[in-house]
Amino acid sequence: MKREEIYERLNEVFRDVFDDESITVADETTAADVEGWDSLIHITLIEAVEEEFDIRFDMKTVVKLKNVGEMVDVIDKKCSV
Repeated sequence: MKREEIYERLNEVFRDVFDDESITVADETTAADVEGWDSLIHITLIEAVEEEFDIRFDMKTVVKLKNVGEMVDVIDKKCSV
């Protein structure tokens, strides 16, 4: 799967979770860049991403994610297996 396709799908997940059609995420996007992205919504977001891509994140990986780009890297790796 190409990164562009991952971003297309990921943007839809973010828009749905945050109920904001204007959200567009990029590699450098962090929680500080998205209004309302707190620890509770983070759990909802991770679950939605797992469902969208039919993958599972382990807690160790989730804790280490620094930005959306790192999330895309993990999604790409898991979808390529």
